[in-house]
Amino acid sequence: MRKFLNNMYLASGYLSGFCILLITLLIVSQVIGRLFGFIVPSVEDFSGYSLAAATFFGLAYTFREGGHIRVSLAIKFLPASSRRIQELFILAVALLLCAFMSFYTIHLSWESYIFEEVSYGYIPVPIWLPQVPVALGMVMFTIAIADDFFCTLLGQTPNYLKHEDELDVESGLGGDN
Repeated sequence: MRKFLNNMYLASGYLSGFCILLITLLIVSQVIGRLFGFIVPSVEDFSGYSLAAATFFGLAYTFREGGHIRVSLAIKFLPASSRRIQELFILAVALLLCAFMSFYTIHLSWESYIFEEVSYGYIPVPIWLPQVPVALGMVMFTIAIADDFFCTLLGQTPNYLKHEDELDVESGLGGDN
């Protein structure tokens, strides 16, 4: 199960990178098109959709790699038992919020599909198509938080804290002060 989850987080990161590459290609095609006197229709729309997908696909991977901003100045001085309780509380709140957001992004995509909503650009795109990657990215982020919540609950060190400790050791601050 661990290997599957780690592969899912890595795939999420690759999908995010692919979306950023897609944005680059779209913008370059638009620039080249302007140089030769033609427009590439709806580049702004597709770039925006790719940006949203890149953002949400990148959440799970970034979280697992310890890349999200954490304000850990205050908790570094807490005893290990208090720190564990605080981490569990924060992860539980984050899990609830992300599960709520995952449910509603899925619901939003489903409603857009049912009501056959389309974009208003040059190329009419069914709105549910760019909403599905946002919902998938949010679900993967929720799974990543649940994964670390249960690791912490079972007494293991969550993955994002492993990376933080590595950074502390590299910078000479030491792991636990």
